[in-house]
Amino acid sequence: MSALRQGATPLARPRRARAAVLAAAWALALLAGCGEHGGGNTAAAPQRPTLTAAAAAETVELKPSQLAAIRIAPIGEREFLYRRQAVGSIDFDQDLNVQVFTPYQGRIIQTFADLGDPVRKDQVLFTIESPDFLAAQSSLISAAAILDQTSSALQRAVKLYAAHGIDQNEYETAVANQQSAEGTLKAARNAVAVFGRTAAQIDRIVAKRQVDPALIVKSPITGRITARNAAPGLLEQPGNAPAPYSVADLRIKWMVANVTENDSPLYRVGQRLEATVLAYPGRVFTGAISRLGRSLDPNTRRLLVRCEIADPKDELIPGMLASFAVAVQAPVTSIAIPVNGVVRNGDGTFAAWVTTDRRHFTERRVNVGEALDGQYPVIAGLSRGELAVTDGAVFLSNILYAVPSD
Repeated sequence: MSALRQGATPLARPRRARAAVLAAAWALALLAGCGEHGGGNTAAAPQRPTLTAAAAAETVELKPSQLAAIRIAPIGEREFLYRRQAVGSIDFDQDLNVQVFTPYQGRIIQTFADLGDPVRKDQVLFTIESPDFLAAQSSLISAAAILDQTSSALQRAVKLYAAHGIDQNEYETAVANQQSAEGTLKAARNAVAVFGRTAAQIDRIVAKRQVDPALIVKSPITGRITARNAAPGLLEQPGNAPAPYSVADLRIKWMVANVTENDSPLYRVGQRLEATVLAYPGRVFTGAISRLGRSLDPNTRRLLVRCEIADPKDELIPGMLASFAVAVQAPVTSIAIPVNGVVRNGDGTFAAWVTTDRRHFTERRVNVGEALDGQYPVIAGLSRGELAVTDGAVFLSNILYAVPSD
């Protein structure tokens, strides 16, 4: 329990009545001692006067009509789980929120997804007409034609060389031309493959000798369309914002919050949390802290905390205000007493009232920790099972320390 901090209640009463009784008792004792000395009596020096039972034990006896003002119950135990709370806002998981750009310049031909649509990985989002893509396909078709020509020329050269119809130099030239054409075709196929065409699609371009004007742009992840700026006819440049489409995996959301400088040492990556939003009263979303800022905001003196919250039904909308509670330490089981069963004295100490017969009540000093949910953890001063006042401790304190009227 050493980790628990001292709680506080604003209740206190002066002890003037008790101080007045003690002072009067001491004065009477001193006067009596002086009288005995004056008479020549050799009796011992005066002793400190004995307090009354009520003052010595700080005990109060209640009348039956007064018992209704208090509540009595045995002291028990409970688990104290201390949390810290903060307010933040919901956002997309930016690690799973992808802006989809076209890899090459071109005009959009057709779009295949709208805002809010679910998409799968490699699903076509839009097509563009790209001059670079058309040039690459044209080079591919030309390279394929040249390879056909050089291959035919090589076949003739082989026959003529065998019949001594051409010399060796002409034969080697035909072989070199055919090898060069093969290399050119391979490079042209790779250039078209960069645009996302498969080997089978490239073969069809070569076989048909016909270019495909549409360059396909696919979704890189499975998720949902969170932004659309694409429209047929628009000229798109690679990397120029805004992106034609944004796709996000919405099963995980971020909650970004700022915590006070005093509480910042209590937070750790991986701590579990419970979050609530105004849109779903009574609902609790669970998650964990994923990132902590490494510097405080110089204006607000707060630390950035980023949390990942599970949202399998995609109910949380970016921009929603959210609050979260994080358990900043392990649960602690302790003897507990309600806050209304404890009084804070003027010297900063705390006191509770115990009884054995439910009629006579004795004040007892206690050491308590930080209050949680209307209960104080008791570090010292009470035992489990003792009868104590759980509501109305102020009432008893007022009776004990009441100042009599003049």
